[in-house]
Amino acid sequence: MMTVRPARERGHADHGWLDSFHSFSFAGYYDPDHMGFRALRVINEDRVAKSQGFGAHPHRDMEIISYVLDGALEHKDSMGTGSVIRPGDVQRMSAGTGVVHSEFNASKTDLVHFLQIWIVPEKRGIAPSYEQKTFSREEKQGRLRVVASPDGRDGSVTIHADALVYAGLFDKGQSAELSLRPGRHAWVQAARGRMQVNGRELEPGDGAAISGEESIRVEGVDGGEILVFDLA
Repeated sequence: MMTVRPARERGHADHGWLDSFHSFSFAGYYDPDHMGFRALRVINEDRVAKSQGFGAHPHRDMEIISYVLDGALEHKDSMGTGSVIRPGDVQRMSAGTGVVHSEFNASKTDLVHFLQIWIVPEKRGIAPSYEQKTFSREEKQGRLRVVASPDGRDGSVTIHADALVYAGLFDKGQSAELSLRPGRHAWVQAARGRMQVNGRELEPGDGAAISGEESIRVEGVDGGEILVFDLA
């Protein structure tokens, strides 16, 4: 069964410097029917104005993934980590017992457009940690490339949760299929462009919950980018 979460039905907050869409309940947006999916708790699509951002704020017991679509996102945290995240990069921060971080648009001229993803960890109270890796367009073109996993497989970042995250780029005519083990579920997020997932077309920003299926088939329509979450 596949249930689509249309982009237009997401929560929305426009703070001037931040334009944010929430696939699940977040901050001032509350929808009891959309509190998350399995261990996936947050998918926010954020656009941050030039030289603006999120000042230092705390997190605990959450696996936080940042996936930049356009622009550059500057990160600093209480672990002493500082980096700039650009398209192709996947950043993972395990908040664990507690971490304070900030995120700012690294550009003085352009927006930064990114997805912030929260996944509930399997174990609470772990030591905070940070990891960032780059995945080229070639690695993701026409295929679903694992970018986050519990065991760091195939060079992915390591998350402390029973979840795998795949990223793919699909032009028209390109397709890929991902098998799901019995009892597993999936969330698909159309980051941009249009594509078909198990025969249904998704628009930019659409999400879809998938349960009781043996596989996920992604087909490009007009140059789409997609994230797929394989969840317990």
